[in-house]
Amino acid sequence: MIVLGERIKELRRRDGRTQEALASELGVTAQAVSRWEKGICYPDMELIPPIANFFGVSIDELFGYDNERTKKIDALYDRITSMNAINNGKDLCVDECIALAREALIEFPGNDKLTAALASALYNAGSVRRGEFHVDGPDGFEMCDVERHRAYPEWQEAVKLYEKVLPALNSGDLRNRAVQELAQLYQFIGEGEKAALLADSAPALNESKPFLRINAFDGKEAVAARGDALIDLVLAAADLIAAIVRGDRSLPPATAAELLDDAVAMFGIVCKNGDYGKLRGTMSSLYLLKSYYLWLADDRDGAFEALDRAFELSSAFDDEPVAEAYTSPLLRYTKPLVCTFGRKLTPELPEIWPFWDVPEAGRVRNEMQADPRWEIWERKTRR
Repeated sequence: MIVLGERIKELRRRDGRTQEALASELGVTAQAVSRWEKGICYPDMELIPPIANFFGVSIDELFGYDNERTKKIDALYDRITSMNAINNGKDLCVDECIALAREALIEFPGNDKLTAALASALYNAGSVRRGEFHVDGPDGFEMCDVERHRAYPEWQEAVKLYEKVLPALNSGDLRNRAVQELAQLYQFIGEGEKAALLADSAPALNESKPFLRINAFDGKEAVAARGDALIDLVLAAADLIAAIVRGDRSLPPATAAELLDDAVAMFGIVCKNGDYGKLRGTMSSLYLLKSYYLWLADDRDGAFEALDRAFELSSAFDDEPVAEAYTSPLLRYTKPLVCTFGRKLTPELPEIWPFWDVPEAGRVRNEMQADPRWEIWERKTRR
């Protein structure tokens, strides 16, 4: 019975029928059908045979007892999600991933899980193929290049798919990802009010998954869960500092570089003894961005020192196996972060520099590449 509502909705979409049509056939209200599909309640048992007849399926099929079908949907979703993760900042198999998702929806039309997977693949495709761009606003602060972003067909379709499927997604990782990506898409295309509505419907920070998981444990396990939440907070805080630095164009470049040092320092507070594990990937990206601001501040030596530090961290990120535990007192019961980047980070450093979209990246890159030290650094990353 748990999947009955989802199954009714899937069959209805498969046949292109409305809730009103099913309600009329059964002699109930459309609101009743809506509640069934949302899992709020279930139809009376005497309605089960007429519902099955309406869709031309057996009662077993109506209840989703065809385990092979469920397994196939799950397998397709996992494959699409894995392929999508491989295209992390680089187009390795974007077309194949999107094609697989479309083929899966032809076989299982209207399936919410597969629809969300296609939306996520399109979201990623827009970023990888076309990029995320920003412009100076009238007050000197960074703004999304809305006009350019609105022309991305991948993002246009992703928004429509997410808006269609989101009301049907129950709470959990699938819905959380959909909300996160849709809110980001709204920002990219200038739909801030819609993003705000999504934010207002989300739980407060202390009601989010990392914090609520703490309440599921006690003793040593609770300490470990707090460590998990702490890592999430540090990663989010570092990303926020980088975003503020990039967004406030009035900051002097030297000040921006100092603030990025503060972001890196947070990792040192949490990860004592330099035991950063896979967090080094994020730290490396912060140093790439720092090199950009140091160059703007005319600190040429400092810029290349930052590039060397990014190289050192990414090399350790690539080569160090996932440890069994952190040595930091704050994290010693917390399971180390596992990265799913899927390929070596170090060889991509020159290509992804400065990692984030910044206004003078092209000019600064050309100037840095004209310095002999860039070629030395680039050769080092390709070894």
